[in-house]
Amino acid sequence: MSQEKNHVYEFWERASCGEELYLSGHEIDHYRAQADIRYSLEPYIPGFAGFRNAGGLRVLEIGVGLGADHLRFAEAAEEVWGIDLTERAIAHTRRRLAAFGLSSNLAVGDAECLDFSDASFDLVYSWGVLHHSPDTPTAIDEVWRVLKLGGKAKIMIYHKWSLIGFMLWVRYALLGLKPWLSLREIFARYMESPGTKAYSVAEARKLVGRFSEVHIRTVLTHGDLLESGAGQRHRGPLLTVAQRLWPRWLIRRFLSNAGLFMLIEAKK
Repeated sequence: MSQEKNHVYEFWERASCGEELYLSGHEIDHYRAQADIRYSLEPYIPGFAGFRNAGGLRVLEIGVGLGADHLRFAEAAEEVWGIDLTERAIAHTRRRLAAFGLSSNLAVGDAECLDFSDASFDLVYSWGVLHHSPDTPTAIDEVWRVLKLGGKAKIMIYHKWSLIGFMLWVRYALLGLKPWLSLREIFARYMESPGTKAYSVAEARKLVGRFSEVHIRTVLTHGDLLESGAGQRHRGPLLTVAQRLWPRWLIRRFLSNAGLFMLIEAKK
């Protein structure tokens, strides 16, 4: 494992994405609670992922995290595989599925070197994962390789020209008296795991240039709108004041394309 990838591994092995949403209680109860919070904060996930339409499909999820989405695929799809860079995420997801009487094919794996044959899957799904990979273009090429002809990739990666990106730049570049720092450097240093990337829509189109059909849209997140504290690494009095003054109605009306999440649907 390269040094860059090891830094990513160590970050997520300390806490899988979503663990901060846990509530205390019985295992099934806290998994349900985490899923409820997840889909309340990010209500566009079910429609984008297409859980209900996964019947009869062979599905691969890259980056299972705590397994909320993976459980939904396991309920609907014919065959489901899931990989994650960390043992922690695989253990969480395996326990989650077992608690609900479900199972899938789970393994630790590397998105840049998928251990599957060409044309293995009807759907490859990855939510907020591939921008953490040191070599995102190679990871997306791997998605293309393992998809069947006519298969679909559904991928969320971070959008560079987002309100989150602007807020991070103001805090760490402008107020940190380092205005020369680029958004690329800001995301890499201060957005989750070391080396995290964000892309413009044009850059994303280049990443998925091998696909025959591509649809891309961005969505405003609870982070862009400062509507919650969940998942926010950067707390403090400045954020508290901003949450009270943030012009959410104005943002929704005039900056609807300035969301952090970029949703990519691509057909091979």
